[in-house]
Amino acid sequence: MDSKLIKRLAAAAMCAALAISMAACGQSEPETDPHEGMAYVNTGANWEWITPAEGVAVSSFTEEEFSTDEEGLPVYNGDKYDTRLGIDVSFYQGVIDWEAVAADGIEFAMIRCGYRGSETGEMVVDEQFENNIQGALDAGLDVGVYFFSQSTGAIEAAEEANFVLNLIDGYNITMPVAFDWEPLEGSRAEDIDRSELTASAVVFCEMVKDAGYTPCVYLYRYTGYYEYMMERLADYELWVGALGTWPDFYYEHLLWQFSMTGRVNGIDADVDLDMQFIPRPADTEIALPSA
Repeated sequence: MDSKLIKRLAAAAMCAALAISMAACGQSEPETDPHEGMAYVNTGANWEWITPAEGVAVSSFTEEEFSTDEEGLPVYNGDKYDTRLGIDVSFYQGVIDWEAVAADGIEFAMIRCGYRGSETGEMVVDEQFENNIQGALDAGLDVGVYFFSQSTGAIEAAEEANFVLNLIDGYNITMPVAFDWEPLEGSRAEDIDRSELTASAVVFCEMVKDAGYTPCVYLYRYTGYYEYMMERLADYELWVGALGTWPDFYYEHLLWQFSMTGRVNGIDADVDLDMQFIPRPADTEIALPSA
């Protein structure tokens, strides 16, 4: 037999033996991570993997930055934000003693100015809107408003924005004006798709911004992850309803609704409690005087 052929056969045999040996030792190609580029998040009901929206700022909050005070309220201990305690209210809280609310440490209020009927589609002014907004302002609170939407698309969202802007004209609104769409079983807007819902929020926010106010979108964790196209909301503030001891929503937000069963002096009912995060100025280096 030719000596070159023998050498080739021997080399092939050695390669085959090496491959068998590696397989026997469990050595194989590394598996691809099925969750590469994804984020593991609390949706409010479960922990699930999501694909993050492109171009949307991610929250910097960590659980370690928060503790709980003697009254059971969350406390932010980080160094990036100052915080303020606030409430959001509607006619469900009845007649409110706003002076007592302010004396109890509440610094701002998000007030429902109106809503769209989930069945009729009619837009209605909240029964306590005028009392609440004037009372809160008179007590020295910073005030924002929200509209409970059941929009089925951009046209109805534009109607809602006009409705809100007419209601708040003449009031000193220093907090955001929020679009608050929430899924309701049996609602005329129950089958709205992500594109239509997102378009509703964008149209509302753009009209609010054009009128000189700060636009905002209120959402739950699940709504943000699965109902909205978050990449289209990157330019607006988020107000997140995430009940718990720290704000664990994946995307950056500066308003956090952390309780729906708060108790505040001046209100004879449970009330939603909110925390506002105010970014602290970045440290600046002071130039030394020249010699």
